[in-house]
Amino acid sequence: MIRQRIENTVLDLFSEREFHSVAYGEIASAASVSLQTIYKYYGSKEALLFACLETWLGTLASRMLDHLQGIESCQDKLRKVFWVVLDFFDRNPKVSQLIMSSLQISAWGRDRTFRQPEMMEVLMKTLTDGRAQGVLTDEVDEKILLDYFIGILERLVHMHTMRGEKEALALQANALFRMLWRAIAKPEQL
Repeated sequence: MIRQRIENTVLDLFSEREFHSVAYGEIASAASVSLQTIYKYYGSKEALLFACLETWLGTLASRMLDHLQGIESCQDKLRKVFWVVLDFFDRNPKVSQLIMSSLQISAWGRDRTFRQPEMMEVLMKTLTDGRAQGVLTDEVDEKILLDYFIGILERLVHMHTMRGEKEALALQANALFRMLWRAIAKPEQL
């Protein structure tokens, strides 16, 4: 309950303002907890932000894994992941805003929460299997395919958020995924 209150406060404050403009005392006050409580659970403000991100991205990963149950083809798996990510950020726009306004990617990249091993393992296995089945391009390494896939998703979500779009991005998931699929599939799979 206390952690959830703190994390909800972090989401509210850091989605509205940049990391350095939010004071620790402000977080404690808005969450109705003491500074000692925040230090006890999280330590630094950066660790607090990363712990909150781990919670939200963990929710996304769990949702993604649930949605992939029973799906066999590489294309269908990637389409489902694509939709789940778009839908997650449609439902949680503050998480997208927080990532854009309060994260320093270089600092986050050094933190264990950045790696999201469970989610990345599933994506890499899907890409590796797709290559083995001959449906995905073999012109580049699977890591590049992963970067391409995630990069397109990130750009779509961030720009949708920045533009203040009201219509759910997931409503366009099929058309957007077809565009991405044409870029990563072998030509004979189109």
